[in-house]
Amino acid sequence: MKGECKTNLICDDTPVTPADPKYDRKLIRRLLEWYEAHHRELPWRRDRDPYHVWISEIMLQQTRVAAVIGYYERFMQAFPDIEALASADDERLMKLWEGLGYYNRARNLKKAATEIRERFGGVFPKTYEEILSLSGIGAYTAGAIASICFGAPTPAVDGNVLRVYSRLYGDSSCIDLESTKKAVRLALISLYNKCRTEERGKMTQCWMELGATVCVPNGPPFCADCPLVRQCVAHRTGTEDRYPVRAEKKNRKVEERTVWILLCGDTSCRVALHLRPKKGLLAGLWEFPNLEGHLSMEEAVRRADDWGAESARPWMSLPYTHVFSHVEWRMEAHFIICNKEIDYIDEIGELKWFQIEEQEMSAAVPSAFRPFLNLLKNEEGHF
Repeated sequence: MKGECKTNLICDDTPVTPADPKYDRKLIRRLLEWYEAHHRELPWRRDRDPYHVWISEIMLQQTRVAAVIGYYERFMQAFPDIEALASADDERLMKLWEGLGYYNRARNLKKAATEIRERFGGVFPKTYEEILSLSGIGAYTAGAIASICFGAPTPAVDGNVLRVYSRLYGDSSCIDLESTKKAVRLALISLYNKCRTEERGKMTQCWMELGATVCVPNGPPFCADCPLVRQCVAHRTGTEDRYPVRAEKKNRKVEERTVWILLCGDTSCRVALHLRPKKGLLAGLWEFPNLEGHLSMEEAVRRADDWGAESARPWMSLPYTHVFSHVEWRMEAHFIICNKEIDYIDEIGELKWFQIEEQEMSAAVPSAFRPFLNLLKNEEGHF
């Protein structure tokens, strides 16, 4: 229960300051004992297999833990080891990733698995430098794997860790700067070097867990539950809301788009999809044909007839906004009944027609277009 004192360790109000020669060891002890008592049981924490830790860390980037659990378990069933992932069919891989977003993460997983097979004989590399050399793995993920799985003194510094660190030490450095991330990483390396080898992986998970469940983003921290509350500068000075310091966000680019949900067939309705290019935003995924700018339903129907739909007729329209990290799509989707399947659109490219249930099994459609698919599934038989 939030706000209650749960262990003697957390209730220990003995003042501890960085000037104390035992400061770091006390901090380590408090974190480790808190983690043992309060960490969440998650499927990728059942062992220290680097493959399991790697997949989970990639999935957890920009994604909530609750959303990842199901994806992780399905992924492990489909690709239980490095060899299975290196040999994965691209369409199946994308389909299993559907809805997680940031699809280059999945492509890099397969690419890195292939590198492990070819460069390391199929055995996951053990050193931080070798792990960092794999496609799609940055300093955070390499640090997490090397410390959790192999006991290396390599912290994993992400937004959660930076937030905890900045509040703990009252550090007003901008956490969006690489210089700040480097400084925090070096400070934590010094701390990790005071840990026993078997403690280092748990230290990494301590910082992650503390930032995810106690020293939380987007709201006040649960300081009464924190094992470091007596050491925290921000709590002592009542300035928790001032940390971490972030750079001013830039406005996202806004794009208006018209989306065609082209339907054809009487007894078994089929829907048209287009495969996006292999590079760029949503690379290699299936989408509904779309173009920049907003058209009215009447204009969209005329355009469909120009493409060869033969006396197309309107069904309904649906506005929808999808926000990417750097761009916002404000879409006007027009559901249009066609009398003939269109094979090719000059402005867009080749189309492929799927039965709705067939798409669900084989074609990965990104979250930006999922609301339109969900509506089709709910309304099938009514258009």
